[in-house]
Amino acid sequence: MSFTRREGCPGGSGRGVRELPRRGAGQAGIHSRERPRASSSNDPQWRTPGMAPWTWGGIPIEYARPGLPRAPEPVMYVSAFAPGNVSGVFKIVPDEDPRRMHSLGMGFTVLHGVTATVSDAPNVEIAFNGAVFDFATVRHVIEALVDRPVKVALESALPLSGGFGLSGASALATAYALDARFDLGLDERSLAMAAHVAEVKNLTGLGDVCGQFHGGCLAKLVPGDPLAAVALPVGEQTVFYRYFSPIRTREIIGDRGHVERINAAADAALADLAALAERGVPEFREYVAIAKRFSVASDLLRHPGVRRIIAEVEAAGGAASMIMLGNAVFSTIAFEGASETRLAKHRVRVLE
Repeated sequence: MSFTRREGCPGGSGRGVRELPRRGAGQAGIHSRERPRASSSNDPQWRTPGMAPWTWGGIPIEYARPGLPRAPEPVMYVSAFAPGNVSGVFKIVPDEDPRRMHSLGMGFTVLHGVTATVSDAPNVEIAFNGAVFDFATVRHVIEALVDRPVKVALESALPLSGGFGLSGASALATAYALDARFDLGLDERSLAMAAHVAEVKNLTGLGDVCGQFHGGCLAKLVPGDPLAAVALPVGEQTVFYRYFSPIRTREIIGDRGHVERINAAADAALADLAALAERGVPEFREYVAIAKRFSVASDLLRHPGVRRIIAEVEAAGGAASMIMLGNAVFSTIAFEGASETRLAKHRVRVLE
């Protein structure tokens, strides 16, 4: 008989899985080397000088013998990935129930994102690119799904608070990794809703989880269901961006004046998005143009660097807009100081 044990080192990508035989008396063929039957258990006289210790189920006999210390248990881990999400338009749908509070709008997932690696630990520990801190949104997911301490190592090439939805990606990837690591048996919608509720309760986002759950370029047009979205007929393509400084999402979505201005501007943008979606318009620049008009009408487009780049891109024949919510810009064409990523039709997944 055999069992599967996930083992490896934290921070590695994916699951470390190795088949190990079950240790037990009376099993034939599980020793790494046959010994003469007359031998007492692990009798040194039967060893040849320089011979490696015999093993039992892959464990040195010295550890397997009763009454002696056992070999250290391997570190078990699972990793999951969730893509970054760029929002171009959003409207806040308020509700006292965090499972129904969300946002409408338009956004797209990108090639880069967050990898979350979950492993056993004596205390809850969360680290982002090696820096340990109390990531409240991720901690909320941990406490909602498991009743044991874990370590969550988050890694990303994208900046936090830059408008790439990394709070949502971190929460969602953590949920998937926890489910796989501890065999929780939850369906994908339940995992996504756990991440969404964590975002809402901690005021770190309202709609990124939906995009990261589905992947691709999406329009969210139906209030009441945080995970409902329509796939737009926009193909994968190179996108250019530049990040200047963060905008704290809680300072925007937690302010009534901001919410009123944003929602008023969003109504017009949503009507334009619905019209493009109905006609099946595939040109990405058309959706970016709607996002740009929304950023101006909502009074969110204030950073001088972002405004300058948008003007330069438009003068060069491209389309650009502000990334919601961050002092950052994305564009259909290259510009000075830009980094490059891709609009990618991929979604959250457990890494194998």
